[in-house]
Amino acid sequence: MFKYLKHFLPAFTSVLFLIIALKGEYYPTFFLIGFSLFIIIGDYIFPKDRHIQQFSYPGLLNLSIYINLPILFIVVFLATSILSPNISLWYINFMESSLNIDFIQTKNSYAITDKISLIIQTALFIGMLGTVPGHELTHRVNNKFDMFVGNWLLAFSFDCTFAIEHVFGHHKNACLPEDPASAKRGENIYLFIIKAVFNEHIDAWKIELNRLKKESRKPLSIHNNMLIGYLRSIIIAFIVFTISGVMGILYFLIFALLAKSFLEAINFVEHYGLIREREKRVKMRHSWNSNHFMSSIYLCNVTRHSDHHRLARLKFWELHPCPENAPMAPYGYLSMLYLVLLTPFLYKRVMVGKLSDWDKNYASIEEKQLV
Repeated sequence: MFKYLKHFLPAFTSVLFLIIALKGEYYPTFFLIGFSLFIIIGDYIFPKDRHIQQFSYPGLLNLSIYINLPILFIVVFLATSILSPNISLWYINFMESSLNIDFIQTKNSYAITDKISLIIQTALFIGMLGTVPGHELTHRVNNKFDMFVGNWLLAFSFDCTFAIEHVFGHHKNACLPEDPASAKRGENIYLFIIKAVFNEHIDAWKIELNRLKKESRKPLSIHNNMLIGYLRSIIIAFIVFTISGVMGILYFLIFALLAKSFLEAINFVEHYGLIREREKRVKMRHSWNSNHFMSSIYLCNVTRHSDHHRLARLKFWELHPCPENAPMAPYGYLSMLYLVLLTPFLYKRVMVGKLSDWDKNYASIEEKQLV
């Protein structure tokens, strides 16, 4: 039973966050610290997840993803209402009558550290509950329901480009110079994020316009997935506005921007410094793999990135850990995220040895010449 229940841990953690955040002063800060340590230390002390488990009820695994959508709505609405100075009276009455709390008193109790922690934690949840499951679902291009849920999950980070550019661009161009989601050796992480966001958006529009042209459809229509993607995010922003006003929208945009930056930082570490010969297929060696236990649970096995690039149609529970024929990332995903964003010089120092090993033991003869 645990092999099913563990995949509900992200949803359980987010519900726990909702409960703890409403306790008032210092609780959001304590939660962020505890959450981070739980995953980072868990990745360190638990054995690596190198097993491929068989599941008789895959529908339960899909459910562990689907339930993220309503939970994420609640997380974002609560966070914006706490941070925004002006809240709708109906929302205040609803919170106080349904939860039996003095919402205004609780809201006014938060210290500045709590508000910063709330912003960071909400962005992390948008990534964990939204972007990562959205990534999983939008690879299932022939399943309309999964695509529907996946695109709505991505809407929380204003990232309609991801379901297009990532699926039809990145998976074709990974580790090539033109891929905006593949970081070059020594590249600045902050400049990479800015360039990646901009170039992925351009590439997504090119891919989508090309698709519409082939299908003889007009760009300005309901068939344009980019425009529909914008509309989803605008709908969420409008609901936020009805609860928390203009400042609520501002905070929602901050959440989305930060969550998108977290995604690009993960893209940075997943392919950092790896090189591929043009016209050659993407192989196991072209992604930094990770079998850290907590990261795998919280991120739908996207940590098994080498196998994901080998065959993108595989569902997250079908991915192989690749412990022997793929280069391994030094730490779990949250550790790598904090390391590359907060101390990029240390990240690059850690990766020098890893890249040297890749050049020696993984790169093809042609790739060694490209280094």
